[in-house]
Amino acid sequence: MARGTYISENTTQTQINFMLMLDDYELDIFTLEDLKKTASHKFVNINEIVENLVHKKQLSRIERGKYCRYNFRDENVIGCKLVEDGAIAYWSALNKHGLTEQFPNSIFIQTTKSKADKAVFGVNYKFIRTATSKRAGLEKMGHGNHSYFMTDIEKTMIDCFDLPQYSGGYAELISAFNQAQLNGKKMIAYCKTMNNKAIIKRMGYLAEILNKKGMKSFINFALKEVNVKYNLFDSAGIEEGEFINKWRLRLNISKAEILDICNKQY
Repeated sequence: MARGTYISENTTQTQINFMLMLDDYELDIFTLEDLKKTASHKFVNINEIVENLVHKKQLSRIERGKYCRYNFRDENVIGCKLVEDGAIAYWSALNKHGLTEQFPNSIFIQTTKSKADKAVFGVNYKFIRTATSKRAGLEKMGHGNHSYFMTDIEKTMIDCFDLPQYSGGYAELISAFNQAQLNGKKMIAYCKTMNNKAIIKRMGYLAEILNKKGMKSFINFALKEVNVKYNLFDSAGIEEGEFINKWRLRLNISKAEILDICNKQY
């Protein structure tokens, strides 16, 4: 909204000044706490001003204590604002990194907090709680008040193998792994935070049979993580397939099927 377009018969001078203050600070999305820290010395009752501006459709309520300008609808910024440490992750991050053309029905937000799934302005948000120790690989996207965090390619890939039910399907995940340009050192560092040897073995095996460039160090790391226990290559699949002793994996998706998935255009 352009500066100085807030005057109407029902808008008070205080409310106009408040909207101009949002212009000055370039705020399109904010919490009441943000405003009180920024402008409590300028306005006596910020809560009342904000609620009146919501009623007059100058502002929109996202949820209790969180607001945005009436026409602001950046779904990624809004989703990450819903939790204190939210980050775009899993299937949503795969899509934004260009590793899948499939669009999830919800935007996936990773957080260390507990948060019930919800819809805001017609957009569904799904919150996946993760341990603080697993919080890594975050990139800042956007700028200023429109910024938000998203997992980088390496962390996105590892998160999706860790919780493949949030990746859009195992075949899609295999294809994404094949397409992704991955940094072996980052993969090692992030895997060390996950405490999940099974996903390390699966990704190590994939990197090896796909001859992934720049992943030799990761493959060597993954081989050192191989334990005695056999794991299914697809944890959600049935107990069948060839046993790969080197990786202690049971291929309930065969090597030929994996290579076929990677050779197809998605």
